[in-house]
Amino acid sequence: MITNVTETQTAVTKKVRKLKPARKQVKPGDVEKKEAPQTGKEYNIWYNKWAGGDREDSYSNKTKSQTRCNIKRDAGLTRANTTGVKYCCLFFARGCCPYGWECEYLHMLPDASTVLPDTSKDCFARDKFADYRDDMGGVGSFARQNRTLYIGRIKETGTGAETEEVVKRHFKEWGEIEKIRVLQYRSVAFVTYVSEQNAQFAKESMACQSLDNDEILNVRWATEDPNPESKVAEKRRLEDMGREAIQSKMDPRIVEAMRAVRALEEGVEFQDPELEIEELEDEEDARGAKRPRLELEAEPEPQPEEQKPTGLLSADTLESLRYFTEIRKRAAANGGIAVSSAPAPKPPPTGLGLAVYGSDEE
Repeated sequence: MITNVTETQTAVTKKVRKLKPARKQVKPGDVEKKEAPQTGKEYNIWYNKWAGGDREDSYSNKTKSQTRCNIKRDAGLTRANTTGVKYCCLFFARGCCPYGWECEYLHMLPDASTVLPDTSKDCFARDKFADYRDDMGGVGSFARQNRTLYIGRIKETGTGAETEEVVKRHFKEWGEIEKIRVLQYRSVAFVTYVSEQNAQFAKESMACQSLDNDEILNVRWATEDPNPESKVAEKRRLEDMGREAIQSKMDPRIVEAMRAVRALEEGVEFQDPELEIEELEDEEDARGAKRPRLELEAEPEPQPEEQKPTGLLSADTLESLRYFTEIRKRAAANGGIAVSSAPAPKPPPTGLGLAVYGSDEE
């Protein structure tokens, strides 16, 4: 018994591993900065290329990245862990941060459970825009939550399943993957992450990188899926996330009060969920015991149902007629007819009736 407890404690100790200080990925001057070849007359700082040349950069203009991030080796503690900064280092994702533990940003994968201070920024604290770029590159848009990456220029050397396995092996390093779709013979794949922050990190980490065949990948944001089922599923997922976020921020007492008010408005008796569970358990116990309670309890006397009036007259009119008929019977039994005490009506005036309006006075 003592040996089993010791083995369990050892296993728990091995799982809990403290992070070490982040290492410096490169030394100053190791990364050579190469300017893009001039293909036009004007340089567009938004698209980071020359304008006036080719519509898209050709394959020859894409150069392979000189560095690549290795999470197991490079992740560690930085100053951001003590200052409370929740954004990741962009150069750490690209594998070229020279500061290491002295960096002001996090050197680790973004945590999906961590809510960023500003939703209009990505996980690297870069401002998002209202719409995507024409080439679907850059930071992205705050108008839509995009978790899918477009991976182009893949060298296929096998079947679709083999290509999918290669893509999964290289992209699962940056976060949990929800699904992967490979378009065979088109050198294209779509990778969907569970969290948008992991997709942002993977986009920067795998830009201009290669898989197993020394290709240069073209990683950018994927357009919206035109499949109606996917749209409905995404809408339902966002609604569930919003509902959970609102419920987590609200006081449980306020939620119970709102439920009680809604029950009163709808005219339904409000019951506490915990009490309902207890009542259900009591009912199940009673059914299991099979006690003949119904036979012992006295049956309530059936109440006479009110007769609904039929015909043209209402119930009030029929009741009034019965009342006057009873009065007439009592008067006949006393030997006379009930005489009304009301004064007799005056005879109608003769003539044209001009005196009624006081025409003589005028």
